Amino acid sequence: MSNPMKVISWNVNGIRAAERNGFLDWLVASDADVVCVQETKAHPEQLSEELLSPAGYVSRFSSAEKRGYSGTATYSKKKPDNVTTLGIKDFDSEGRVLITNFGSLHIVNAYFPNSQEGGKRLDYKLAFCAAMKEHLDGLVRSGHDVLLCGDYNIAHTEIDLARPKQNENNPGYLPEEREWMTSFLTSGYTDTFRVFEPGPGHYTWWSYRGGARAKNVGWRIDYHCVNERLRDRVLSSVIHPETTGSDHCPLSIHIE
Repeated sequence: MSNPMKVISWNVNGIRAAERNGFLDWLVASDADVVCVQETKAHPEQLSEELLSPAGYVSRFSSAEKRGYSGTATYSKKKPDNVTTLGIKDFDSEGRVLITNFGSLHIVNAYFPNSQEGGKRLDYKLAFCAAMKEHLDGLVRSGHDVLLCGDYNIAHTEIDLARPKQNENNPGYLPEEREWMTSFLTSGYTDTFRVFEPGPGHYTWWSYRGGARAKNVGWRIDYHCVNERLRDRVLSSVIHPETTGSDHCPLSIHIE
């Protein structure tokens, strides 16, 4: 039996800052087959040679047109068979999606938009969600498997954030966002973390304010979701709050 594939997803909140915080040592130690990074906030020409081609990995970047904003990067031990984006200018111009495929598995590295205060970007966010689902559905229909990993900027249910009551009108927990997540997860996709851990108190993002991380007052807004066909091949799905260096923590998944 071949080794399971290990994929890690992490919103690093600035890849150059992450490099100063030991990202490259962490990457090598992680021994992941694929590492999907969100919110790189950089263009490739702004990065060190080490970040562009760390030992043992090839990298792919999708950067936002706007400097120091958004962006995704995928590191993999094997060269992917193909690398694409969502192919929609509104979203590609912000570097929000990077799709690498290895055989019939498409690893979709996504940095979902933040709906912002007062839902200022809610329409843009929901349009992104709809486009993403449409793209995944097309891949699945044509016989491919998908792993959608990254920062969804959505806490789905009450147990996915420490203070649901106080956050009812806040971006990331708006009814429309949560409804989309419910419809996504009831249409043939699985939130893999919940297959293994049904309980509360597990988060992937903490505000920098008020010692939130030390008190574990957080939100679970980063996910590894898979299509139904792939679900039984998921061996583990784990959050790693002990890894610091960003206001998010990494999450890992093993797929047979």
